[in-house]
Amino acid sequence: MGFVQAVKAFYRNFVKFDGRALRSEYWWPQLFFILLYVVMFAGAGLLGQTIGGILALVISLIILISLIPAISVTIRRLHDVDKSGWFFLLAFVPLVNFYILYLTIIKGTDGPNRFGPDPLGSDASVFS
Repeated sequence: MGFVQAVKAFYRNFVKFDGRALRSEYWWPQLFFILLYVVMFAGAGLLGQTIGGILALVISLIILISLIPAISVTIRRLHDVDKSGWFFLLAFVPLVNFYILYLTIIKGTDGPNRFGPDPLGSDASVFS
């Protein structure tokens, strides 16, 4: 899944908490938000107080709009590694939250698991 496809899927599946999500479906939107925030914060700092305030408001709105889709894709990513979505709550525990980061980085389970079919299809070994 490419960058644009992943960002579209991020918003298209914003309330889909079942099923599985590929690593690319999780990480491309993360990169998109990092780039967006860097550009907007740099612009807010360079363009002065008035325009900076407007950009800060825009950033806040983007964060608010993206909160539920971010939770949704994280839960689906946890499903891909055969973990319950409730593991997401560990993200709020200091130091244990690194385990959630680890789970979002590792490759998902090959073949179907209890949360659905393999999003890579039956030829998952090709992408290993």
